[in-house]
Amino acid sequence: MAIDVRPARKADIPALARVLGRAFQDDPVLAWVQPDAERRKAALPGLFGALTRHHFMAGRGTEVAVSDDGVAAAALWDPPGRWMQSPREQLAMLPGVMRAFRGRLAAGRTLTDLMKAQHPDESHWYLAIIGSDPTASGAGLAHALMRSRLDRCDAEFAPAYLESGNPANIPYFERFGFEVTEEIVLPDGGPSLWPMWRAPR
Repeated sequence: MAIDVRPARKADIPALARVLGRAFQDDPVLAWVQPDAERRKAALPGLFGALTRHHFMAGRGTEVAVSDDGVAAAALWDPPGRWMQSPREQLAMLPGVMRAFRGRLAAGRTLTDLMKAQHPDESHWYLAIIGSDPTASGAGLAHALMRSRLDRCDAEFAPAYLESGNPANIPYFERFGFEVTEEIVLPDGGPSLWPMWRAPR
């Protein structure tokens, strides 16, 4: 399968949001924030669409992997110095967030606050979200997206940072040079997040 990695366009947002919604349907952290599986399935595309439209597109760090069937994977990156959402962006994203986390807004705020508290101060590229359509798993889509941005990080001699909410994905990110720096344990028996840092090569 031929894979084309390119910057996302506004017209890609609906397809990108659907792909990420399917990719994160069973994510442990999002399942903790919104335990209702049907509500999560219905709301995640809207959440990812709002995040992309009102924050990530402005930072020009959003890329998609396109196959013969269209957008099949996406990576949402923040460039150095831009990982924090502005008050205007937060307000624009609020309807999508409220639909996704209805009844669990306090849990969503807890997650956000814990992530912000551990976010490194050093200038870096931040991989907030990466996912591919489960129907295309193993096709190399996420790998192509990772290589595209990490090659740029190396060219700029810039570090990269992410949080993995799924322990099964840690070895995958380690193959790209990321290293676990700590563990964030969510309260009330929640799952863990593993911050990971990659020095430039």
